[in-house]
Amino acid sequence: MEETISLKEIAEVIKKRFLLIAATTIGAVIIAALISYFFLTPTYEATSQFIVNKNETSENAEFTQNEIRTNIELINTYNVVIKSPAILDAVIEEMELGMTADELRNKLAVSSEQNSQVVAVTVTDPDQARAATIANMIVEVFQEKIPEIMNVDNVSVLSEAEIKNTPSPVSPKPMLNMAIAFVLGLMIGVGIAFLLEYLDNTIKTEKDIEDKLGIPIMGIVTHIGEEEVARAAERVSATSMRTRGGNYHYEKQKKETV
Repeated sequence: MEETISLKEIAEVIKKRFLLIAATTIGAVIIAALISYFFLTPTYEATSQFIVNKNETSENAEFTQNEIRTNIELINTYNVVIKSPAILDAVIEEMELGMTADELRNKLAVSSEQNSQVVAVTVTDPDQARAATIANMIVEVFQEKIPEIMNVDNVSVLSEAEIKNTPSPVSPKPMLNMAIAFVLGLMIGVGIAFLLEYLDNTIKTEKDIEDKLGIPIMGIVTHIGEEEVARAAERVSATSMRTRGGNYHYEKQKKETV
């Protein structure tokens, strides 16, 4: 019984503060849309891939399981080397990017699938063409410098990043942002509604008197609106007219009898 009453009270609060909740939710969605479309700069991704294998050109060259395992273990080291200043500074100098190695590192992501010898180098930038050019240059510089750094030559370019004519931004994602804003706005609106209800100490019903003051109710004064007052006046007027009419007929009959 207690749960039923609680659920009923929750529904009443939501119904009572529905406009507040709706306004908060709609406002959050509108703000998220404005920020996503007009304030956030779109960014694009470009990915270049290279493969780590042994440096053999013979047709009879074969990969042993140990060699593949060694190449896979080297990838973790390559992921660190490719983000080092030794590589990034050379890329910045070659392309005259006008940024630091840390700034370029923040645009760079290096990943590889588990037990895979393929490494993906992804660059994020507001200009998709520049992102593709940087990604390709990083792989090219890495391929040139890795024999000097680690005395191995087992990196081959698998695929270069392409410059797209109609690229799609990877961020921001307006629909996702608006969906998140809708949920957050709804939660905030409901929270504000219950907070206002909790802070509202005014007495509105007879039950509030008993619950908050602990005083039993001896009687109720009903609120009478203007329409009820008008109808009551009409009834009184009609009753008065009937009473006057009855008195008139009574006096008339009395005179005739006399």
